[in-house]
Amino acid sequence: MMNEEKIRIIIADDHVVFREGLAMVLSNKDNIELVGAAGNGEQLVKLAINLKPHVVITDIKMPVMDGIEAVKQMVKLNPDLGIIALSMFDEEDLIVEMLEAGARGYLLKNADKNDIYDAITAVATGNNFYCKTTSAKLATVIAKSRAKKDNRPSDANFSEREIEIIKLICKEFTNKKIADQLYLSVRTVEGYRAKLLEKMQVKNSIGLAIHAFQLGIISGIEENG
Repeated sequence: MMNEEKIRIIIADDHVVFREGLAMVLSNKDNIELVGAAGNGEQLVKLAINLKPHVVITDIKMPVMDGIEAVKQMVKLNPDLGIIALSMFDEEDLIVEMLEAGARGYLLKNADKNDIYDAITAVATGNNFYCKTTSAKLATVIAKSRAKKDNRPSDANFSEREIEIIKLICKEFTNKKIADQLYLSVRTVEGYRAKLLEKMQVKNSIGLAIHAFQLGIISGIEENG
């Protein structure tokens, strides 16, 4: 996606009320254009072929053809398509299948509008997006499943201080707690965190943790401690 071009989006979900609600949320953004909506995976694939969207937001469980098969078909036809999976809290295995099929991120169905916009912007520009409420277990599985798929360079150089901060972020330390641990100011830690997110080309701490796992900086997604 380039310059000021509107982000063309298709949404897919078999619940009409949910589709209409999501469409209403998207209509509030001037840089987004909803070009189509589908009630099942088969309709979605046909719309994606005909309407050439930049981003697809799709449910996993749908009739006729589920989201996983639809994603496989769409990615085969257009590897650059940004696909966001919609999920429920208890669908961790299905989320991973969607990501392995070619989705670049996922959102819980109760995500707030800011997360929705951030996800759209991320995948439209070729980046990944993981919902902020990702569990440590799911984050580890995502990291493993995407280790060979991620386009970010794997030879990024980090200073000793950056690696210290990455490890603490992965333990879910707050900026204040990191500052206290490393005898830094909170403002300094905020600067490091922002720089690391930019350097890793991720949008939040979960994305950072997943990338850190892929680079071998951490051996698994850390629990708070």
